[in-house]
Amino acid sequence: MTHAPKDPDAPAPGQETAAGSPPRRRRRVLRWVAAATAVVALGAGGTAYWLYSRLDSNIKGVDIDRAIGDNRPPKQPTSGQNLLILGSDSRAGANGAFHAGHVSGARADTTLVVHIPEGRARATAVSIPRDTLVNRPECLDSHGRKLPPARRVMFNSVYSLAGPACVVDTVEHMSGVRMDHYMEVDFAGFKGLVDAIGGVDVSVRENIHDHHSGLDLTAGRHRLNGTQSLQFVRTRYGIGDGSDLGRISMQQKFLIALLGEIKKQDLLDSPAKAYTVADQLTGCLTTDSGLASLTKLTEFARSMHGVSPSTTEMIMLPVRYDPQDPNRVVAARPQSDELWKALRADEPVPAAAKKSPAGGGATP
Repeated sequence: MTHAPKDPDAPAPGQETAAGSPPRRRRRVLRWVAAATAVVALGAGGTAYWLYSRLDSNIKGVDIDRAIGDNRPPKQPTSGQNLLILGSDSRAGANGAFHAGHVSGARADTTLVVHIPEGRARATAVSIPRDTLVNRPECLDSHGRKLPPARRVMFNSVYSLAGPACVVDTVEHMSGVRMDHYMEVDFAGFKGLVDAIGGVDVSVRENIHDHHSGLDLTAGRHRLNGTQSLQFVRTRYGIGDGSDLGRISMQQKFLIALLGEIKKQDLLDSPAKAYTVADQLTGCLTTDSGLASLTKLTEFARSMHGVSPSTTEMIMLPVRYDPQDPNRVVAARPQSDELWKALRADEPVPAAAKKSPAGGGATP
């Protein structure tokens, strides 16, 4: 007598599951569940990879080291870091809608030299007024063409004429401080970032009515949306004497408020919102090649976890009005020399180096 081979999945006579299903069917169901789980996992992995790739490809990189070459200040003797953060203000495309009048081209509207001392638990951010007259070194423009050196040029003209690498080179020559990294934020994307986090709270001491920027605020506390935030950081005619120095204090105040808003929001509890914020941020970001990937940028951000708005000091490069042109300013000495010396030595900036003969200084 022959016997059919025993089916390993066949139940013993009368054996059933508690739900009345034989083990063979249960095992098939388990295999189907496992297969479905694998498909879902692969799908999720594919989605995660797609999301990562999108954010990663958003970031634009500039090879600053190659463009400048070896004629640069030495790096910090400690683990401190120096960043040049630039807010670019293009007058074309999406940015054109936020400008009155007809101005073309792009310029460095906001420039900060951010020094993070050893330990990376605090930061000093130095604003360079865009109307500062500087000496531009010989450098390569964004197309690789050599530009001769020039004396007494407006600082914000360096970006529009020669691009980010030349801005870094100019700052290093005027300060003697080596810039480890470069970050540029385009103002059109900056608007989207503010809207993505739901706005930013600011307080103003006096009414502001600036028909140039469009900002119209009464004294007190306001929550600004993206468009209003752009107006806020660009306003100058509605405050103080209408100079660029007054506008710097507004930018410093807003930056602190923006960092505080991002820090207090628990984006980990809202992955969708976190992605929207990350998409807006990376979409308006250009960095040096050393940070031009999502992985590198994330690692760098994690290394700066101790830095917060409460541990960041905002000051302005000490300047005085230019004797030859009262509409321009020049670096004030010895204050500016003392400021740059402190950053090079990774030491706190002395109080005397924070005083600007032309006004401005720490955020009010």
